[in-house]
Formats: sequence, structure tokens, C-alpha cells
Amino acid sequence: MPSNDVRILAQAAVPTAAVGAVAVVVSGVVAGGKGVIGAAVATLVVILFMGLGLYVLQRTAKSLPHLFQAMGLMLYAAQILLLFVFMATFKNTTLFNPKAFALTLVIGTLAWIAAQTRAHMKAKILYVEPDSMTGGKPEKSGHSS
Repeated sequence: MPSNDVRILAQAAVPTAAVGAVAVVVSGVVAGGKGVIGAAVATLVVILFMGLGLYVLQRTAKSLPHLFQAMGLMLYAAQILLLFVFMATFKNTTLFNPKAFALTLVIGTLAWIAAQTRAHMKAKILYVEPDSMTGGKPEKSGHSS
């Protein structure tokens, strides 16, 4: 991944992990050991799903820039749908506290989206390719000397 992509990934993952750590502590106090497990699993799921989504989106932007916006919309819709499916699948589990899991999943997702939005707004990414330079002089198009 290019350095901008890694920077954006880190700027989204670190705050999400911090929110997840707070959720683990709160879930541990409120729901005990199963709350801790639920919040930890939810934090890992959010970072994994959203991180993979960001990777796929950045790769699409590089290889198929004309599909970037449509791919972004489809990707975020698919991520939210997968998160709801994941929540529904583990709704009645006894492995961990489902309420702590669901709340951490939602809060972690919102934290990721907010952090990623902030990272993109702060990034200095060129949206226009600069003119290519040859030997320090700009290339002349259509004219021969």
C-alpha cells in the first residue's frame, strides 16, 4: 500500500481500537467476562471488516478509477449488511454477551467512519496528475522545434 493509504488506515484503526478498549472495560464492568469477550470480538470484527474494505477501495481507485464512486457505495452497503448479518448470527450466542457485542460493533463502526472521514479530509492527496517534466522543462504538445 502507498504511504497515504497506510496513513489513512492507521488514522482510522487506532481511534477505533481505542474506542474498542474503552468498550471492553465498560462491558467488563457492566456484563462481566462475557461482556469483555463480546466487546473484544466486536472490535476485532470492525477493524477487520473496515480495514479490508478500505484496502479494496484503495486498490479499486488505483486500477479502475472510473468505478471508484460506485465501488465505494457498493462496498459500504455490503460492509453494513455483513455487520448486520454478523450481529444476527450471534444474537443468541452463549459465547459472549450479545448486547455488549452489538453495542461495541455499532460504536466501533461509527468511530471508524468518523476517523476515516477525518483522515481523508486531512490528507494531502493530489486529485489532478501534475504535468510530466522532461529534463526540467515542460513537454510541448503538438509543436516540434
